[in-house]
Amino acid sequence: MNTYLGIELGSTRIKAVAVDEGFRPVSSGDYTWASRYENGVWTYGLEEVWTGLRAALSAVENRAEVAAAGVSAMMHGYLAFDRDWNLLVPFRTWQNTITGPAAAELTALFSFNVPQRWSVAHLYQAVLNGEEHVSRIAHITTLAGYVHYMLTGVNAVGIGEASGMFPIDSQALDYDRAMVEKFDALAAERNLPWRLEELLPRVLTAGQEAGRLTPAGAGLLEGLLPAGIPFAPPEGDAGTGMTATNAVAPRTGNVSAGTSIFSMVVLEKPLEKVYEEIDLVTTPAGAPVAMVHCNNCTNDTNAWVGVLGEAARLFGANPSAGELYQKLYEKSLEGAPDCGGVLVCNYLAGEGVTHLDAGRPLVVRRPDSAFNLANFFRAQLYATMATLKIGMDILAEEGVAIDSLTGHGGLFKTPGVGQRYMAAACNAPVTCMDTAGEGGPYGMALLAAYLLRREEGERLEDFLSNRVFAGVSGSTAAPDGAEAAAFGAYIQRYKALLQVERAAAELL
Repeated sequence: MNTYLGIELGSTRIKAVAVDEGFRPVSSGDYTWASRYENGVWTYGLEEVWTGLRAALSAVENRAEVAAAGVSAMMHGYLAFDRDWNLLVPFRTWQNTITGPAAAELTALFSFNVPQRWSVAHLYQAVLNGEEHVSRIAHITTLAGYVHYMLTGVNAVGIGEASGMFPIDSQALDYDRAMVEKFDALAAERNLPWRLEELLPRVLTAGQEAGRLTPAGAGLLEGLLPAGIPFAPPEGDAGTGMTATNAVAPRTGNVSAGTSIFSMVVLEKPLEKVYEEIDLVTTPAGAPVAMVHCNNCTNDTNAWVGVLGEAARLFGANPSAGELYQKLYEKSLEGAPDCGGVLVCNYLAGEGVTHLDAGRPLVVRRPDSAFNLANFFRAQLYATMATLKIGMDILAEEGVAIDSLTGHGGLFKTPGVGQRYMAAACNAPVTCMDTAGEGGPYGMALLAAYLLRREEGERLEDFLSNRVFAGVSGSTAAPDGAEAAAFGAYIQRYKALLQVERAAAELL
């Protein structure tokens, strides 16, 4: 029996998932790791990449049956190499907020939002800083691109991953030529010995073969996979998340809600304006996607669950974490649609969408607010998605139509609660599927399967809808008009609360 292998190097785990010919996960392995803050930069050591990959792969069963594979990783960031692929500076991850001047200048130059975490922002900031290594750069790539090159010898990335490096032309399925030329003009003014297209990896789309595992690559994995396996184009975690949730067709999207929260909506047409709050990336097939990425989601809620669990234990009860979450989530359904006047800001970190550099979690109410457990916890859950709603409202003002959203992540684990609130927040049906529990690496495994199993001319969205997810069960929450209106009114008061949040961050 053939299997298809997806590998993903996430922010906290390196994971490998194998799916069978029915596209069902059959085996997996993982390795826990964490970024380090060194010399003012969030980074990972590349030696741990290989330790983690070998650990994750060693737990996958029947590896000799792998017919195709692919690598995914956290998007963005900066890995710069010389001509011999020697790393010039430590890996700069997406977590870094050290490229503000570069991101602002490129956004103005391109008339296109370039977030701080994008690879080109890191490159240009290094240019602005006058860093010594800049003149010696021969290649820049992402973590997924680096691992893929080391395994296959092919310097290429999938188009979804490329869209987090540099703006993409979805018609040409390549980097935007006009913007490349504008960047090169900047480089020429500084007498740099390279052009941007010489540095960037080649762009490939889903379904194209991106090389095969070389003997040297198999050696890096200590023989855990046999040489010769074909590889799909390496992708970013946004693209694999879209694939894992069957959200790659126009007017579909997905919401990932855990420690952070982000939405991806596949566009029918370009946005009319440039928004700092909205990233424009692509699906693994190259279709344009609007991304709203928020740093804060369930961290503060988790803290409150912990405190309430502590209170329960004080009186001799000993509920499990799962019981606490379920009971508190379900209790929130008894709260008023407007949370009885209770307001929560859950910012533990800064938030780009609302232009705050630091966070201070707040609970605010008027003396006449109905302060009880149901309203308090409903406000907590509203807070997890409030910032996302602000970004999604921008898309609504642009006339972006959404037929369906797929929810995944910890916020949706308690059936019918987070899903219901998200439907009200986004005013769109939200579906939670019974599959895709393995998340991004599962999506990467599906892209590996698409490489070998697609029929002539079969689009990725058709392959997923008709062959992978056909008949897959799930639950859908439709937006309730009254609850959507109540959430909209709540958000207006939440926006006013952000002035208090800003003051708290400055003073406390």
